[in-house]
Amino acid sequence: MKFGSIDSPADQNLSLPESHPETKKVLSAHGNSDTPNVFVGCAKWNKKDLKNFYPKGVGDELEYYGKNFNSVELNATFYNTFDEDQITTWYNKVPAGFKFFPKVNRYISHLKWLNGIEEATDNYYDSIVHFKEKLGTIFLQLRGNFKPKFFDRVANFVEYWPDGVPLAIEFRHPDWFADSGVADELYQLLEENNVANLITDTAGRRDLLHMRLTNNEAFVRYVGANHETDYSRLDEWVERLTTWSDQGLDNIHFFVHQNEERKSPELSAYFIEKLNNALGTDLDSPRLPGDQNDLF
Repeated sequence: MKFGSIDSPADQNLSLPESHPETKKVLSAHGNSDTPNVFVGCAKWNKKDLKNFYPKGVGDELEYYGKNFNSVELNATFYNTFDEDQITTWYNKVPAGFKFFPKVNRYISHLKWLNGIEEATDNYYDSIVHFKEKLGTIFLQLRGNFKPKFFDRVANFVEYWPDGVPLAIEFRHPDWFADSGVADELYQLLEENNVANLITDTAGRRDLLHMRLTNNEAFVRYVGANHETDYSRLDEWVERLTTWSDQGLDNIHFFVHQNEERKSPELSAYFIEKLNNALGTDLDSPRLPGDQNDLF
């Protein structure tokens, strides 16, 4: 994942901004549990990308991945719509409690620009529904040049989306957050429809760290820079998620990417250990082959 990559991360201020003032109000209104539900995973499970994760002689990659993580961000659904047999195959390879977080198909988001996509949305939903109880939040990623002038298309999609099916949306054009009028209208739409305002943390696009939650879910796509600063950035996320948990956050969905997908499992293990200590959760840490203490 190259989005938001930079050449010299050590020269940048990569600290998290303060939480949006409305986030505390949202969490206070929606929070129910003392300890949040936490799902942490990688962006993919294939051995080609996670080269140093799988031991020699491992059998099925997804089956092994599912024994080490409780979730995965499923980008495969961005490129293809899969039939029931394929979804069921994936479903059967992972244990109870595991969840898939699929990306909305690019035909809807990138080719049609959310215009006239009712039939395609129905087809997409008819596919991913076969994950049954292992279906996590679906996320819609909009083009970087998808501007607020298309607000009506976002509203139509949100209102058309099936009731009760968790949805998060990733906005990449800066004008969604830079213009307070646009932002307030967007936040109202998402709050009223219980849609998560996805947070993207990547070194080269700090403008996407809006820190504005719109329901009781923090859906975070974290992109490491293949640099030692990845540690301190994850430490900050542990602190922020702990604060939000104290304010009522119920659901943490955190997915670790890297500009070059080499150390995502190791960074995930580091994050899980820190988060367990901070929140009192008991997520299993993925098994890492050999000595992985020195990530860089």
